[in-house]
Amino acid sequence: MKIKFYAAALIAGLLFTACSTDDNSSTELETTDAQSAAVPKDIIKKLKALNFNTDGIEKRAVDRPDGSTVTSYLVEDDIMLSESQINEMSGVGITDKQYRTYNLVSTPKTIRVLGFNAPSSQGLTAKQKQALTLAVQNYNDLDISLDFSLSFGTDLANADIIIFQSPGAAGGVAGFPSNGNPYQFVQIFSGMEQYSLSVNEHVITHEIGHTLGMRHSDWFTRESCGRPSFGELANPSGAVHIPGTPYRYDPNSIMASCFSASETGNFGEFDIVAFEYLY
Repeated sequence: MKIKFYAAALIAGLLFTACSTDDNSSTELETTDAQSAAVPKDIIKKLKALNFNTDGIEKRAVDRPDGSTVTSYLVEDDIMLSESQINEMSGVGITDKQYRTYNLVSTPKTIRVLGFNAPSSQGLTAKQKQALTLAVQNYNDLDISLDFSLSFGTDLANADIIIFQSPGAAGGVAGFPSNGNPYQFVQIFSGMEQYSLSVNEHVITHEIGHTLGMRHSDWFTRESCGRPSFGELANPSGAVHIPGTPYRYDPNSIMASCFSASETGNFGEFDIVAFEYLY
């Protein structure tokens, strides 16, 4: 079963917005009038110009482990963008394929990853902690100019990326880099506990990919979610192909919009090409 995107919500007990599972079908999240009304038209216009899929955009408040609550726009169901980030990108543009943003992490750099380990609903489970360890190893196995250190605890002040748990059906949410630093707060939804270690590894690796500037590799079709293919999309307005990666949908990409229950948690061949080209 394909899991719809990476943000989590349950509609009528059936529909998920997350990388959810499925046999051969996919579930879709319908955009409600309430969701549409909460998002200003100029925000939608800017996101469309940046080649984001604007179906189901939500304005969402997120409680973070540091006690703050941040309101941003949830785009493509697992990417959080603030209004200032959208405006910043609107002035520069998007370039990605396997796809990336212009917002990248400065190199060389050691990125300190913290698995939030607290006796609260936001603390990671044992499975999530193990999956995070494997996900960080995925990145350290790449031949790139970023190194990743991992610790578990509550020392938020000394972490570049903080992985924490939020209530939800499945998947997770992250954002893009800013000022040369990775996006800091990554949510992993509590419903991931029902999935295998490998699927958890896949989701966390995917979300860390966003924090480094990667977009969904199939943003132009959402084909991994069961949508029809529209063929090749070589160089659309605002998007530029990363050399060495395919123009068509890559079913093995860890950055695909939706995931299945049979994921290995490993990078696809062209994910490795993309990250090693960028970093």
